[in-house]
Amino acid sequence: MHCSVYILFSESVDSYYIGYTCDTMDNRLIKHNANHKGYTGKANDWSVKHIEYFNSKSEAIKRERQIKSWKSRIMIEKLIHSS
Repeated sequence: MHCSVYILFSESVDSYYIGYTCDTMDNRLIKHNANHKGYTGKANDWSVKHIEYFNSKSEAIKRERQIKSWKSRIMIEKLIHSS
């Protein structure tokens, strides 16, 4: 199973979103841009800024938690610009 960790950005809310999926990124992005009650539901202009691939769900979750633990827009932007 291939999974990925991704960083999305929305210009309308000037915000990043970090997540993981074992679905295709295209399908996941459609869900994020759909009208729903979750965090990404408040905007419909999310775009992928960074993606990393993993061989297992547990590896992807570990990396997602690591990035989220930074709680730093500067660190997230450094990661995006370094790839």
